[in-house]
Amino acid sequence: MKFLKHPAEYKINFHFLIIIFFMTISLNYAQNIYNESTALNEDSSFTMTKSASLAMLQSALLPGLGQFYNESYWKIPVVWGFIGYYLSVWIEQNDKYNYFKKEYLNSINTLNPDGDIKLKSFRNFYHNQRDEFTIYLFITYLLNVVDAYVDAHLFDFNINPEINNMKLTIRLKL
Repeated sequence: MKFLKHPAEYKINFHFLIIIFFMTISLNYAQNIYNESTALNEDSSFTMTKSASLAMLQSALLPGLGQFYNESYWKIPVVWGFIGYYLSVWIEQNDKYNYFKKEYLNSINTLNPDGDIKLKSFRNFYHNQRDEFTIYLFITYLLNVVDAYVDAHLFDFNINPEINNMKLTIRLKL
């Protein structure tokens, strides 16, 4: 199983770039529509309590700090639990990779110039596992930042069921 390739083997995937291009255009268009429809609404006196960019910056500097800022205290141990788990597995896989790399290099001699194939296989396996957990760590970090950003935007969102019922009865009367 070859999970990651050598950097020289990476090629740019044209379809992936096209998808990213259209996603950014659609996000930009949606943002423009939103700004045009709400820009001239002078009756709106709503101001956000939490700054989304500050929450995002805090989470980027220290994972969980943005969740603390957003008063989502229960998310902090979840973020640190995932980061701690992935980091501990990464360290374990890295240690095993270094051990088998050293053993494989020691098994190369004049009688066996290719070395022990089993040791090479273990070395490659732990190298791939270590790289996988690097990706998991990055994804966890990125989700932490995105969660802080979204949570700050939704901080003032009212989920009171009485308000929803009131809107429903108003619509039914009309």
